[in-house]
Amino acid sequence: MRAAIGIVGALLHPSAAMRRLPAILLALLATIVAGCAGMGNDGGGAPRAPAPQTRPAPSPLQIANGPVTAEDPGEPPLRLKLRGSADPVRLRFHQQPRSGLLFDLDTGEVLWRRLPDRVLPIASLTKMMTALIVVQRSRPADKVKVTKEALAYKGSGVGVLPRGKRIKLETMLNGLLLPSGNDAAIALAQRVSGTVGGFVTRMNEHARALGLGCSRFSSPSGFEDAGNHSCATDLAAMARAMLDEPRLARIVKRRRAVLPFPIKGGRIYLFNNNPLLRTGYPGTIGVKTGFTNAAGRCLVAAAQRDGRRLGIVLLHSPDPGRQARVLLDRGFKVGR
Repeated sequence: MRAAIGIVGALLHPSAAMRRLPAILLALLATIVAGCAGMGNDGGGAPRAPAPQTRPAPSPLQIANGPVTAEDPGEPPLRLKLRGSADPVRLRFHQQPRSGLLFDLDTGEVLWRRLPDRVLPIASLTKMMTALIVVQRSRPADKVKVTKEALAYKGSGVGVLPRGKRIKLETMLNGLLLPSGNDAAIALAQRVSGTVGGFVTRMNEHARALGLGCSRFSSPSGFEDAGNHSCATDLAAMARAMLDEPRLARIVKRRRAVLPFPIKGGRIYLFNNNPLLRTGYPGTIGVKTGFTNAAGRCLVAAAQRDGRRLGIVLLHSPDPGRQARVLLDRGFKVGR
């Protein structure tokens, strides 16, 4: 301020102040520099550093019902505790499955394992991912058209789908998960994504979003083994996601379903392939079976007893029903 007053005085009395003008100008420049340096200060002390630029945090994933977005990799619906002490259940079968896992569905505690990260073909266990995507992108009352592509299926099927008819989506989900209908898998994929190829792309995107590192899908049915594989740890996470989805949990715990259907008689009878449900194993609540020559006999299953839920994965097992019963019996005894 004094420097500014000095300049005004020099202009009013030029003869007296000309000798002091350089000093006044220097003082004014120093005042301007000091003022700029003080901007952003809180009235004293050192100036604050500019706030760092950060990306906004990604939206949290709804683990039980699938991710809100697929942009940021998520975490699996179940985080298994694979490290630590020896498994509580120590059991070696005479004929071992190629891979297997017994685990607590709620805590992630691993009770028994055999090569759980081994990547193997999974046959119709693929339909667990198919079902998860269908329920995310559809409503129960939606209709599914039976296309010529669906009727050209190979392997297991619902088998009586009338070409060109529109079937209730929830009925088709039952056909997908109980008798493991490959025809239902194709029709549902086309209903959700327009094409089977587009649906398969969505399956792989969803697997990445859930953090399923060893899963890769090449069809919605799993009938073709090439390029279609997973591992026991990923399948355990898919099982938890299935049981967290009420629409799917209701279906997979059924031993059979009788549903309205546009055929002679007006009803369709669908039966579950799950060996635990077929033999009446106590507390069975799902989940899915699978078989191809390459994959062998596969089973992902779950049972509940005394408020505790255990899950099991068996890949390429000589007798998945018997081995599952033995492991679950042993598992439910742990911690009593």
